[in-house]
Amino acid sequence: MPKVVGVDDWIQASKATAADLDALPRVDVWPRLDSDALQGLAGEFVDAIDPYTEADPVGVLGHLLAAFGNVVGDGPHALVQHDHHPARLNIAFVGRTSKGRKGMAFSPVRYALRQVRDSWARDRIRAGLSSGEGLIYHVRDAREEIKAVRKGGQTSHEPVLVDAGETDKRLLIVESEFAVVLKRMLGESNSLSGVIRQAWDSGDLATLTRNSPLTATGAHISILAHITEEELRRYLTETERANGFGNRFLWLLVRRSKILPAGDPVPDNELDPLIEKLRVAVNSAQRREELRRTQRAEDLWEEVYPRLTEGEPGLLGAILGRAEAQVLRLSLVYALLEGADCIRERHLRAALAFWRYSEASARRIFGGRLGAPVADTILGALQVRGALSESDIWTLLGKHRTAEEIHAALDFLARTGKARSTTKRTKGRPAVIWEPIQ
Repeated sequence: MPKVVGVDDWIQASKATAADLDALPRVDVWPRLDSDALQGLAGEFVDAIDPYTEADPVGVLGHLLAAFGNVVGDGPHALVQHDHHPARLNIAFVGRTSKGRKGMAFSPVRYALRQVRDSWARDRIRAGLSSGEGLIYHVRDAREEIKAVRKGGQTSHEPVLVDAGETDKRLLIVESEFAVVLKRMLGESNSLSGVIRQAWDSGDLATLTRNSPLTATGAHISILAHITEEELRRYLTETERANGFGNRFLWLLVRRSKILPAGDPVPDNELDPLIEKLRVAVNSAQRREELRRTQRAEDLWEEVYPRLTEGEPGLLGAILGRAEAQVLRLSLVYALLEGADCIRERHLRAALAFWRYSEASARRIFGGRLGAPVADTILGALQVRGALSESDIWTLLGKHRTAEEIHAALDFLARTGKARSTTKRTKGRPAVIWEPIQ
């Protein structure tokens, strides 16, 4: 049996508090991007940019896929039964520190797409997510009200346009301080999480608040978010938030790729041909409607679908809960970047490679966490020190949690196969010892 240690020893050894989930050990293996993800124009763009930027190539690729998907709008789509899946992606770039060069990755993408669609780059990129109502406002429908109108000495009640709304329903949110957004979402009255879910799912937005008559139909909202690992683990910890919000995002670990003191821009002779290819791709995509898989792509889809839909328990399972939908949308974007009228096998393989990197990132960030704060705290303590007596667990959490919460957490750990208990005889009352199951 592993050595039983007191809770004070654990706290001192790990420099942790009862609320510190970062005590959970994790394998420090950085994910690797498969070359399949760099096929076609996406790969050409990343390869051309890479010598001139400190940004992670994964970061440049992710910004390109999401931004391009927003430019083309919600016309081109893949169909699952009656549900449309347009080229709409939310991607969160996660760095160990603020020096991960997350924001730098968007600079060349924004510059290139500005040459393709200047009005989009000027008017349809926003920052500062604060509330669901605020997000709806930027893609709101026109609104009429019935008002008294005086004509020819007669008064009639007629619909009057009081808000012209937004005719362009595309919106790319670039959120450089995503931790602030997650903190705002902790407030019970904040509707942002629900609206973001609606935006990803259908693009038809509304809130139930009586004082907010804003609605939006056909909104095409994409989000590029930047956050550090520490902030993400602190503010996205509960399964219900991850399940309702987190799995609408692709999570990508990024880091500084190199040191370039000069900061020279990409030469025009290298960037201009890529801009022209992007222009052709955007023009082609905006003429498309439904894109279907070829037979070879369909065969591959049938092969990978069981794995994508398998599901896992805990917080990680919640984060990865929309794998098949994310891969489908990614394959659509890769196809549109090529100007294709169907999703071919190579587009699906590129999407799968990108998803594997996102999945590996999520496993490194969230792996081992159950999405239940009390159970995660106990499991972290057990994994750090090997075993703890039940009385020590009580000492760790008793001041902040009720007996019912602690009992429920221990029962949850046992049911999910994360920890087991044994009874040890002592001179007094038998001691219940908990240890992690590897």
